[in-house]
Amino acid sequence: MEKVIVIGNGMVGHKFCEKLLGKNRSFDITVFGEEPRRAYDRVHLSEYFAGKTADDLSLCAEQWYNEQHITLYLNDPVRRIDRESKTVYSAAGRIMQYDYLVMATGSAPFVPNLPGIKKEGVFVYRTIDDLELIKAYAAGAKNGVVMGGGLLGLEAAKALMDLNLEKTSVIEYAPRLMPRQIDEAASHILQTKLNELGLAVYVNKGTTSIEGRGKVEALRFNDGSELPADLLVISAGIRPRDELARECGLELGAYGGIVVNEYMQTADSSVFAIGECAVFDQLTYGLVAPGYEMAEVAATKICHGERVFGGFDMSTKLKLIGVDVASFGDPFITAPNARTIVFEDTNKGVYKRINISNDGQFLLGGILVGEAEAYNMLLQTVTNAIILPLNPEDLLIGPRGGAQPQGAGVAGLPDEALICSCEGVTKGAICNSVTNLGCETFDAIKACTKAGTGCGGCVPMVKDLMTYTMKANGKYIRNVVCEHFSFSRQELFDLIKIHNLKNYEDVLNEIGNGDGCEVCKPLVSSLLASIWADMILKQGNDTAQDSNDRFLANIQKGGTYSVVPRIPGGEITPEKLIVIGEVAQKYGLYTKITGGQRIDMFGAHLGDLPLIWEELIAAGFESGHAYGKALRTVKSCVGSTWCRFGLHDSVSYAIRVEERYRGLRAPHKFKSAVSGCIRECAEAQSKDFGIIATEKGWNLYVCGNGGSKPQHALLLAADVDSDTCIRYIDRFLMFYIQTADPLTRTATWLNKMDGGIDYLRNVVVNDSLGMGAQWEAEMDARAQAYQCEWKAAVEDPAIRKRFNHFVNAPEEKDPSVQFDEMRGQKRAAEWVTV
Repeated sequence: MEKVIVIGNGMVGHKFCEKLLGKNRSFDITVFGEEPRRAYDRVHLSEYFAGKTADDLSLCAEQWYNEQHITLYLNDPVRRIDRESKTVYSAAGRIMQYDYLVMATGSAPFVPNLPGIKKEGVFVYRTIDDLELIKAYAAGAKNGVVMGGGLLGLEAAKALMDLNLEKTSVIEYAPRLMPRQIDEAASHILQTKLNELGLAVYVNKGTTSIEGRGKVEALRFNDGSELPADLLVISAGIRPRDELARECGLELGAYGGIVVNEYMQTADSSVFAIGECAVFDQLTYGLVAPGYEMAEVAATKICHGERVFGGFDMSTKLKLIGVDVASFGDPFITAPNARTIVFEDTNKGVYKRINISNDGQFLLGGILVGEAEAYNMLLQTVTNAIILPLNPEDLLIGPRGGAQPQGAGVAGLPDEALICSCEGVTKGAICNSVTNLGCETFDAIKACTKAGTGCGGCVPMVKDLMTYTMKANGKYIRNVVCEHFSFSRQELFDLIKIHNLKNYEDVLNEIGNGDGCEVCKPLVSSLLASIWADMILKQGNDTAQDSNDRFLANIQKGGTYSVVPRIPGGEITPEKLIVIGEVAQKYGLYTKITGGQRIDMFGAHLGDLPLIWEELIAAGFESGHAYGKALRTVKSCVGSTWCRFGLHDSVSYAIRVEERYRGLRAPHKFKSAVSGCIRECAEAQSKDFGIIATEKGWNLYVCGNGGSKPQHALLLAADVDSDTCIRYIDRFLMFYIQTADPLTRTATWLNKMDGGIDYLRNVVVNDSLGMGAQWEAEMDARAQAYQCEWKAAVEDPAIRKRFNHFVNAPEEKDPSVQFDEMRGQKRAAEWVTV
């Protein structure tokens, strides 16, 4: 039996063992690990501070090594290799011979040689042991600083923020964050987003020394400035662990690392190197996916198979401190070698850049910050040289009208397209698992192919491929809500009406199973509100709501709530304005005029909400439903009442529309606007439904939305009178409410609809389904039954009790809620521990 020794028990070393065993189980495998614990997931290391344990991060169960007949020596690194006798010598005195030696020693943090670098309070960020040391020291620290603004640096910063230090800062020597992945404009967007989340960022900062008496107290920079710090994490890069290779005479790269060929063999054909310690074609790879591919290649060669390593695409997508960041292909190529298209929204913190060939046919690379849902398909477009659409900018901002063929993206990929780079799983393998192996759930595909078991970035595309393949095979796809309801949202809607079910428990007992979950509870509650027009917190439905609906207000940063009264059409009397000012002043609320012509008041303590609502209700206000998946606003211009261009009274009509649909629960929030002329001051064509005055009546537009994926609304009906327009809106909204998937905006709903706007017009205007009269009657009944949820809550003692922060001291406020000052008003401070 041939003997294989693996030096290193990290993610890549562990993956090599899996790959080798999957090909041939006749090898005698021994693994030497430097750390005291079995292989664990370093990619998600920062989650250790968010509550995950070492066992949670482990890549296998403790008994896995015995079950696979692998001998594992932990806390026992190899100290010397004798290539002539094919022998390794470990720190614990073990002496073992090998037929094949696989070096998976990884890398070590680069620590710059600065004055004071060895002071107490300076750490690296690499292992669970490092994290435990940081966690223990942070208990007495206030100012945490991370040296390095790359991928690992920002991960380390997230870890420090999870430890609730008073301030966390990142310093980067380069003029921008993540200089190897994103450009200057993207870095500026990312830096702004991170600042908003409470992370201080300093770029163009070269550290000259670490100050302090025995322990770190400050960092001094090359511009003479200083930054207070009593905890410092070094994340300034990595160095390949090649010391064993150097001592035994293997060839090393110019900047370190063990030189390997396309089979991962070193200068000694019986010695392999994989992962971050290896150098192929003068490059080292610091991501896990290329390390996994190296493991596959080495295992194949040892088993006398043929597979080569030809380099690896370093495209990557991550969520850094809650912000999506991705780069793919060649992110930095510019003219004259390419053309660049950029979409930048500094308001929402979104930056998207694509680089296309000069002939406009091919995508060469790009960068995404703040919104990266399109990453997988963009990467496939680069990798497989897919011809671009006529308008390449659609890749950034989405199609500007009309339906998009479902599955067209994944359907156009070749079978050899690599879907899961971590595990090397192709489109063909996934489709084969569905068609020939009967894998018709994601979990089944995952177990069969291992797709999605690595970083998880490929999961959406794997699910799309599963759905597309099943449809191509003539299978009926049921888009069920969750494991507790084997029905789609539309089927649940119908069943609740048929069985006359009025609360969540009845729905679960009658047509569901189990105890329910955080997916189905708010969904079913929304359906009940849509169908019966009952108060959202009616007995039996209150505990099923998500947190915002449960307290009829949006929870904000710092643990307080916002209060948004409805202001139909944006029209408000001076008396009501005075009341808002008095309430805000009395309860110390931050006030702001929203983009939808309403006034938002932030910073309300939970116990103050009913008191605030009472005063607003007494002045004639009602809930603005800013917390619910419901109608938000009907924006309007001043119309013919004041404007010399106005054709109709847009304010009066906006008030009529808002009062008809206020409180209407739907699959997602929706917005409207009424413009008094084609100058479009109310921006009606960016709303879920928008109305624009014409000389003959009103034009009705539907299924537009702003946000990170803006889409113009499409014309549904032209030159209709006011009553007809209302009837069409009734039908449109009821059709949407009954047929859309959960959390689906009207724009996405239309994009997935067979027949697109033409079909929707046929249903709504031409009444092709014969449902028009019924939908109008249902909407009319719902409008007649409307009641203000704030008013119902303050008048019901049982509901009102919910707003006491301390049950035994109703008047006491949460002491962890604190505020700073900003431009003369209060600002939410970070949560504190009291």
